[in-house]
Amino acid sequence: MPKTLEGQLVVAISSRALFDFEEENRLFEKEGESAYMRLQLDRLETPARPGVAFPLVKKLLAFNAGDEKRVEVVILSQNDPVSGMRVFRSAKAAELALERGVFTKGKNPFQYLRPLGANLFLSAKEEDVRSALLAGYPAARVYPNSAVAAERHPDEIRIAFDGDAVLFSDEAERVYQAEGMDAFQKHETEHAAEPLPPGPFKPLLEALHRLQSGAGGTPTRIRTALVTARSAPAHERAIRTLMQWNIGVDEAMFLGGLTKADFLREFEPDFFFDDQTGHCDAAAQVIPTGHVASGVSNEPKV
Repeated sequence: MPKTLEGQLVVAISSRALFDFEEENRLFEKEGESAYMRLQLDRLETPARPGVAFPLVKKLLAFNAGDEKRVEVVILSQNDPVSGMRVFRSAKAAELALERGVFTKGKNPFQYLRPLGANLFLSAKEEDVRSALLAGYPAARVYPNSAVAAERHPDEIRIAFDGDAVLFSDEAERVYQAEGMDAFQKHETEHAAEPLPPGPFKPLLEALHRLQSGAGGTPTRIRTALVTARSAPAHERAIRTLMQWNIGVDEAMFLGGLTKADFLREFEPDFFFDDQTGHCDAAAQVIPTGHVASGVSNEPKV
């Protein structure tokens, strides 16, 4: 009988998001594919250093303690198969239980998210991320040089989400950008009892909720936060939307334009997802960050 990943939280991740291949990537951009492949082969016996998403992956795999497998992490990479050998050897050296990978040698690999049933795709390539989002999968472009502190909260996974265009649709953000703050607040007050349409990361929040609910005796726990520029009275629609979805978050920060990075520094998430590059640039200075290239803020400017 064929194996299946059904019922598991499936994370598809590029090799550059999982491991620090920035030096190798610079060589690729400077000298091309052949030089890159030679360097990876030369370093086959040298484990790569952890990358920006490594701590998150390590914590997620801790949910697989015992016989029941709840999390599957799959390498989904534009690397060539030869370079893929180093990825798997680096994973083995780091004691990450990874066994599946797809290597496409320069081609966008997003189409393989469907047979994987992926709940999240992390990559350093914006084109791949945009393709995945358009296909309906939660995806983010990681900031490889984000600040990382791997040892914090060892038994707790902390994930922070922006609201509009990430957990929720960009419906309200479009009002704000077209008509300003007063119109935005009026719109959200008038529609406070009407749930916002789902954004690209609602499926991930749902999957994390299922994972936590079925964790049983696993010591690892998940803590989530909504970190949004919304403020009262627009906060109510966001809260009511989560209530209608029957999904709670542990913390909610309605910051009304205050710098998110200052609050994220205190929350110390393993990853933060936002649709606006300005917020991502600041957040990456203090915590692992992923840019969600969705919504009106990421449309071409006319």
